[in-house]
Amino acid sequence: MSDLIHAPVVWFTGLSGAGKSTIAKRVADELRESGVGIEWLDGDEVRSILSPDLGFTRADRDLQVTRLGYIASLLARNGVVTIVSAISPYEESRKRALEMCHRSVLVHVDAPLSVLEARDTKGLYRRAREGSLLGLTGVDDPYESPLDPDLRIDTSSMTIDEAVAKVLLALTPQEARIG
Repeated sequence: MSDLIHAPVVWFTGLSGAGKSTIAKRVADELRESGVGIEWLDGDEVRSILSPDLGFTRADRDLQVTRLGYIASLLARNGVVTIVSAISPYEESRKRALEMCHRSVLVHVDAPLSVLEARDTKGLYRRAREGSLLGLTGVDDPYESPLDPDLRIDTSSMTIDEAVAKVLLALTPQEARIG
């Protein structure tokens, strides 16, 4: 079993509208184009297919993150680079999910709340401020920023191309960067 090649799991966390899925998709596309076996698990997509029974309580959010971590670990231990993009708001559940994975890169995609509210790509912040959406992470439900992510990407000051390059560099083996 020690001969197995564990591919890395790249876990993007951050608030809604920060750019997790946008960056994750671009990273996945770049890796796929270079011939790397890749799978991208988008939190919203996985929730709609595998977890429609879950709500947005802390316990349900933790279970969703655990499910994502488990799926990612299965793919990674079979040599598939796995990218996860999910809000994953709680430090403890993120840590548990990443501990299932032999190799991981935690990427905190961040931007000030005012920037996210201005982007509001899904209309969630507007609905939360109007009171028609309760429990929005970062507004009336907590988001615990990673204490020590491998990468922190501020999308209010970095282009998507710069963010993608930064993630790809983090996936490049150290030996390749030296020579």
